[in-house]
Amino acid sequence: MRARPERPRDPGFRVTPGGSVKAEGLGDGSTACGGGHRQAALDAATRQNPQFQVLLDRIYAAVLPEVADLETVLNTTDPQQLELLFAFADEVRRRFVGDGVLLRGIVEFSNICRNTCWYCGLHRGNRALPRYRLTKTQILAAAGNVHAAGIKTVVLQSGEEDNLDADELRAVIEEIKSSLEMAVTLCVGERSRAEYRFWREAGADRYLLKIETSDPELYRRLHPGMSWENRTRCLRDLAELGYQTGSGNLVGLPGQTLRHLAGDIQFFRQGDFDMISVSPFIPHPQTPLAEAPAGDLLLTLKMTALARIVSRNAHVPATTAIGSLHGRDERPRALAAGANVIMPNFTPAPYRQQYEIYPNKRCVSDDARACPPCIERMVEALGRRVDYSRGDRMKME
Repeated sequence: MRARPERPRDPGFRVTPGGSVKAEGLGDGSTACGGGHRQAALDAATRQNPQFQVLLDRIYAAVLPEVADLETVLNTTDPQQLELLFAFADEVRRRFVGDGVLLRGIVEFSNICRNTCWYCGLHRGNRALPRYRLTKTQILAAAGNVHAAGIKTVVLQSGEEDNLDADELRAVIEEIKSSLEMAVTLCVGERSRAEYRFWREAGADRYLLKIETSDPELYRRLHPGMSWENRTRCLRDLAELGYQTGSGNLVGLPGQTLRHLAGDIQFFRQGDFDMISVSPFIPHPQTPLAEAPAGDLLLTLKMTALARIVSRNAHVPATTAIGSLHGRDERPRALAAGANVIMPNFTPAPYRQQYEIYPNKRCVSDDARACPPCIERMVEALGRRVDYSRGDRMKME
């Protein structure tokens, strides 16, 4: 994790009456047309909530936002304040990363996992789940499908597997880099610094390792046999080795409070990550948390907006979990709240259905080739465009 850069004291813009912000998000994070009506509503919200606007300015400008300020935002249900929050985050997104929506093609090459995370359907105690591991040939074929779709980043993701062959993964990375010339993101969990260096030297560009919760005690309760200290050690190693490093959290975990979530936002700010992934908790029936309620969509959108505001130019995905939570696609609402990435799934059938971190995942039965055109229609409806570039780090070194 990199040292925190200093911030200016003033954001240099505000969502003000008659201003230039044309955010797509409504107060509940939904989308709508009718720019004149939309701007009039936003202007009215600004006039009636001047202190909330000052609060957003303060969070944006802070080197490290105050927990109390973050809790105030997370706690609000006032429609006009939500309107301002999502418009502010959307304007930060527009100014710092533009209107393009980046695509990252995911290949889930193994669902074997050594861990017993209480919320995850891949945990090793789930004996109802058929396990698989793709061959090198299968992984390269899936990566080729990502490339054929015009997407320039492939995400190689798996459970945390004891028997992961570091040499074979290196060979996969080298083949993708030499024959497809794509950016490679790894998401294979906690490994040794030597392995991280080994894959980085092979050409791996990025690494995603979600903290899930920044609170050490909550982390310990939800991750038996794992260590918050080792998780953060991994994040430090990755950044020091030159990976474009991503992290993220789950919203709605049992025992999680608004203070915990405010701490997560501080953690993201301190880590200065290149990517921040915010997802709602979705209970899996084969886990100890099977009967727990799912995470709240609106709270997830507020966390997405705050992640954008404090990070400014991190890549923030509209996560697949947001698109799966209620059985309908809510990713446009995340895109209207500061997100700028979508991650279509290119895992080959039937394995896609078996990478079941949570149930009823979106698009598991769809032809992967249909994903980019579908996403293009979604994005264009928001007045934005799909960006087929690599979408590399935007942080200052």
